[in-house]
Amino acid sequence: MEFVETINESELIDGTSKLISVKGKDVALFRMDNRITALGNSCLHKGGPLTKGKIEKKYDGYYVTCPWHGWEYNISNGKAPPGYDEQQTVYDVKIEYGKILVSTQPIVYSANKKYDGSLNDLIKLEYETTPDSLNVLGISTTNMNNNLERDSTSEISLNKALSYAKQKYNASTVLLKLRDLEFRNCEGYYSINEQACTWPCSISEMDENDGMNEVYRKMILWSDIVIISTPIRWGSASSLYYKMIERLNCVQNQTTLHDRVLVKNKVASFIITGGQDNIQHVAGNMMVFFTELGFSLPPFAFMGWSRGWNAEDMENNVIQFSKSQYVARSVRDLVDNGIKLLHQVKGDPCKTVSSPQPKIMEAPSKSKNAQ
Repeated sequence: MEFVETINESELIDGTSKLISVKGKDVALFRMDNRITALGNSCLHKGGPLTKGKIEKKYDGYYVTCPWHGWEYNISNGKAPPGYDEQQTVYDVKIEYGKILVSTQPIVYSANKKYDGSLNDLIKLEYETTPDSLNVLGISTTNMNNNLERDSTSEISLNKALSYAKQKYNASTVLLKLRDLEFRNCEGYYSINEQACTWPCSISEMDENDGMNEVYRKMILWSDIVIISTPIRWGSASSLYYKMIERLNCVQNQTTLHDRVLVKNKVASFIITGGQDNIQHVAGNMMVFFTELGFSLPPFAFMGWSRGWNAEDMENNVIQFSKSQYVARSVRDLVDNGIKLLHQVKGDPCKTVSSPQPKIMEAPSKSKNAQ
């Protein structure tokens, strides 16, 4: 077997790792208990750098954890933890005259897990919309204890909008209640490396039962129109709304990384209700975010309900809401405007969309003039 000379043994301190190159391939050297081992540096998941990962004694030996998404490998044999099938590339190592020599070819080749295909529709972007489809998705972001049910003005309005769309336009409708979907918070992988934020979301890949997968399928693949409803919480949308949109970073990030717009020919509208005012502030934030994803907004893209700053008698809120002629009329207008815009959009559908958002190749570090 052929070996190449790399670094001095003294350069690799016990308990650390170091990145080297072996004939153009990135190799991670590890030294634990004065034993030196070598693995392929790129994580099998999304290529995260193992030399930047934490090394700990766990399971049946020393393991390195990829800093991007948490995949683990035994630094001695490259195996994933017990119960997992992944195998990282392993190189042979020997020491001669104080130098670390590494084999030019692996002694064990990498092997990834066999994927069961449950996310294939997201991976392949198998859109369910057609030129004639009219799929209206309602997403309720109000949070409540289902064992102590109460009236939610935002959700009541959303149900009225979906019922109207179905009755007047024969639309196919789906209601998603975020409180019923168990999904993890965004874990901020983008902040480590832009390539670490993936489509489908890396959390989805780690947990195929994560509740956001249903949101991705219905919002990105199935819907023509999305109506988001939220209560006002301290002058902003609900915490569940923000939990959802943080996980939608993987949709926007496709534009940044691959100049690929996932949302085309789709319309978004909003329902915002609260005991006190701040409707326009909440609407502005919501509208900007969804246009960043690629949604089109109809004229008058939101309806709101508020009783004003000093309306602290909340026991009367639902009563007045249920009697309001404005609420009954405004949800119908919201649906009418959205469907009118959808017909215009589908009459001249966008097959390709150019986004003015930043792209990775325009980053300062990628510029030819970067110092």
